[in-house]
Amino acid sequence: MTPPVVLTVAATDSGGGAGIAADLATFAALGVHGACVVTAVTAQDTRGIRAIHPVPAEVVAAQLDAVLDDLPVAVVKTGVLATPAAVVCLSTRLRSCSGTRPLLVVDPVLRASTGATLAGPAMIAAYEEHLFPIADVVTPNEDELEALGRPDHPGLLVTRGGAVVTTNDHGTGCTYSSALAAHLAHGADLGTAADAAAAFVAQQLLVSQDWQLGRGRGPVAHTIPEGARP
Repeated sequence: MTPPVVLTVAATDSGGGAGIAADLATFAALGVHGACVVTAVTAQDTRGIRAIHPVPAEVVAAQLDAVLDDLPVAVVKTGVLATPAAVVCLSTRLRSCSGTRPLLVVDPVLRASTGATLAGPAMIAAYEEHLFPIADVVTPNEDELEALGRPDHPGLLVTRGGAVVTTNDHGTGCTYSSALAAHLAHGADLGTAADAAAAFVAQQLLVSQDWQLGRGRGPVAHTIPEGARP
């Protein structure tokens, strides 16, 4: 059977724990085909972000056109968008979609789990003006919700830490929003998709809770234990 398609619009993570690496691994684990649009290249490890190189808006636009003109994208999910221009570019492209527009899951990544700030006032303003109005779901964590001024949005889902106690949690927000997008692509309603995404993240945190990878906040697992695949 041909799988549904989910597109991530996000940044790379050279350490493999978050960003596009986490998104594509989660998509594969949950049975959807993952496409990607790179908004920035980061030099990143478990201790922090060393450098960010934003991709020019015209290249972001070209990637969006390449995917959306060719593949039947069911859901678009966002991660680090890097610049206000990328936010506007994505919003404009989605608004111009002919036929049924893909569902939009916005993970407003304002701060990395390592503490780095990834979006200032201009980015927040761009989210509020251009992306939130067309988002089907917005998935901030508590800190991001506060930074956004606690907006009133019908699809707002505040992600919270689970019962698994571990510092191997780098990439949990990306993994959650990607799992949510995957379940939506399979046809689940929002409540069912949200519950399934939370259960998936909890399962993966259990897998990685005792890992020793890196010298900072280790990654949430993107390996799937034998017999645990959906």
